[in-house]
Amino acid sequence: MKIKQHIKAVALTAALATGATMASAQDKEPIRFGLCFDLSKSYTFISPQVAQAAQDLAMYTNENGGIEGHPVEIVVRDHGNEPQRGVECYEQLKRDGVFIFNFLSTPVTNAVLPRAMKDGNVLMQSFVGRGDAVDGEVFEWVFPVGPTYWQQAANDVAFIKNQMDGDLGDAKIGFVYLDYPFGQEPIEILKTLSEKEGFDLELYPVPLPGSDQSGAWSKIRRDKPDYVISWLLAGGHVVASKEMRRNRFPIDRYLSVNWLNEVDIANIGAEEAKGILRGTNVAGGQDVPIVKTMLETYYANGKGSGPESLVRDVYYNTGMAIYSAGFEAARIAITENGWPITPESMKNAYEWHCQLNGTDL
Repeated sequence: MKIKQHIKAVALTAALATGATMASAQDKEPIRFGLCFDLSKSYTFISPQVAQAAQDLAMYTNENGGIEGHPVEIVVRDHGNEPQRGVECYEQLKRDGVFIFNFLSTPVTNAVLPRAMKDGNVLMQSFVGRGDAVDGEVFEWVFPVGPTYWQQAANDVAFIKNQMDGDLGDAKIGFVYLDYPFGQEPIEILKTLSEKEGFDLELYPVPLPGSDQSGAWSKIRRDKPDYVISWLLAGGHVVASKEMRRNRFPIDRYLSVNWLNEVDIANIGAEEAKGILRGTNVAGGQDVPIVKTMLETYYANGKGSGPESLVRDVYYNTGMAIYSAGFEAARIAITENGWPITPESMKNAYEWHCQLNGTDL
């Protein structure tokens, strides 16, 4: 597929299609995105921010003419991080005509993936799900825009290698993880890199929900790894920080998956958290232009899609990144193939969008 070199604009800017009027956008059929998220159980510290960002971005897009004149509709449902409920949400929204889905959960995404592949529906898998889904020739309906857990783990090893003067031959790296699909996902790539780079890999599983880590950190104290890569969530990082102090493991040798945010840092304590490392996938803070626009346009006037406190969180920025890509893909689908958008035209647009030079997500 030929890359079109002339598209250099930021994806979000391109998606806003400001030439149309708000009135005309409301008169046309909507573009519907299905958000089956965990809003009640395990991921309530992540999902509300991402959903709020998607709704804010849709509101802003619609007020600026929609996507090629069509309004965006964000359909939000709760699956409680339960695979069967996620499958039910998928089937219900599919019956309602939705064909663009995001589940923001590795176990739920993995459960729905075979159905989406069979049905030919677009599955957004940013920052969750199977690492091997980057193989578009096999997983042709799955779009892991942004690094997968395999890629994040490989980046972590590359960072550690750089810190150790480019040689991991005598290194020992620990991997502390929640012992269910999210935490287990990077293990095979870490084992592969261990064989390739020559470092010793030590695995430290932690039972859900991550509140009992004493056994893992006692082993870490005995093993003395040079670094610990962490696949924990929310309060799990707070528990880990206490165990690091108790076992005298330096916090600046703790490298977290991207799911560590401002709330977690505050719960650890600003002073205690100094030096902690996080692999991140998006720009944080509120100086990002689109985040500043949301604060000034909506939240300063009490019109945001949720509490302003959630905007001041890196997970809100994550939602902006995910749906900026999705909205731009929808725009490309319309400009290249016309209306209505179909699963096939959306798939082609995502493939095209992922290859564009100069697109800044």
